[in-house]
Amino acid sequence: MLEDTTFAHLGVSQPLVDALAKGGVHRPFPIQIQTLPDTLAGRDVLGRGKTGSGKTLAFSIPLVSRLDAGNRRPGKPTGLVLAPTRELATQIAATIAPLAAVRGLRVATIFGGVPQHRQATTLKSGVDIVVACPGRLDDLMKQGIVKLSAVQVTVIDEADHLADLGFLPTVTRILAATPANGQRLLFSATLDAAVDTLVKRFLSDPVTRSVAEPASVTPAMTHHLFCVDGPQAKRDLVHRLAAGDSRRILFMRTKHQARKLARQLTQSGIASVELHGNLSQNVRDRNLAAFAAGHARVLVATDIAARGVHVDNIELVVHVDPPPEHKAYLHRSGRTARAGASGDVVTIVLPEQRRDTESMMRKAAIRAVPQQVTAASPVIHALAGQASPRQVTAPVSVPPQRSGQAPASSRGPAAAGGRRRRSRRPAAASR
Repeated sequence: MLEDTTFAHLGVSQPLVDALAKGGVHRPFPIQIQTLPDTLAGRDVLGRGKTGSGKTLAFSIPLVSRLDAGNRRPGKPTGLVLAPTRELATQIAATIAPLAAVRGLRVATIFGGVPQHRQATTLKSGVDIVVACPGRLDDLMKQGIVKLSAVQVTVIDEADHLADLGFLPTVTRILAATPANGQRLLFSATLDAAVDTLVKRFLSDPVTRSVAEPASVTPAMTHHLFCVDGPQAKRDLVHRLAAGDSRRILFMRTKHQARKLARQLTQSGIASVELHGNLSQNVRDRNLAAFAAGHARVLVATDIAARGVHVDNIELVVHVDPPPEHKAYLHRSGRTARAGASGDVVTIVLPEQRRDTESMMRKAAIRAVPQQVTAASPVIHALAGQASPRQVTAPVSVPPQRSGQAPASSRGPAAAGGRRRRSRRPAAASR
């Protein structure tokens, strides 16, 4: 029985089992059950699973298990993880770090948006596992600061998103620089033509493991389509949905609108932070850490957060601006109802947006009955919960982090704190 399977049954060493338990991880998820026997045995694996399915631990455990700190050499890591965004790279590293510590392995993150000097110094001092975004890693390779000739295990995470962002040529160059006889693990939510190209060229007789259809949505995720009369009604509704005393993400189409809404919410007493591409990496990290720690209850973000934010107990995702296509809808929505929890997803539409939004949701295989609402509607009160009595009069401020310090993340064994999911739920169509 799958529910009786333990990490020890799957071949995970006792020190790592203990480290996982210390972080609150006691039972493997299906994607881990499916892949660990093969990955721990050294086989190439193509893993497919929906967002929040536990893929990070699925590759972190074999990565750490199969490397030896005794092989450490300056500028020559033995483990490599490629990720599409800085936030995801940081949070993957946070997952790997406590496991790596058990084995005496050193972990470093490599990404752009920050000066490369400290990263170069860290690499030259000797690290075992590099978690990197392709652009900066490619730059450091061209400069001779890092060489991949000693890499024994390579992981490509969110391969479909790497392809969507145009990183495929860079990823190809990077993988070509790793030894052909090394182990390669590729994880992706979908297997399109671009990802299949990587699989065919770089994975050797891979085992394919899948725990869900690529376009599937977490059953515990409930979808709502709320129609409003005009811009003012939309603003009132957004503020009401943001005002509850729990963690939630509001997605906007543009960087400017994300910044504007975060400041408006904060000024109205709802502690909020922003996350988008116009922020420096230090500010991104600081804002995400404030959100994960509960200093801010609301994260207002562009699609930069659609795949790179993994924080426990996000009860509500609000598409303030409906996304332009169905894949973005699924990835945004996947920030809630993670790791077996439940969550709600709200899409707000103006009259002129309704037709296109309903078409987009059909492509995403989402069924939600349109409801005409205002901020005062009972369904909104039931969904948003009681407005928090906590008030702020200025933007949230948290102490700056040291470079390289990772924000709290639910993808590591130690999860960020947060309130439990409410048991009551308004009636709505779910899938």
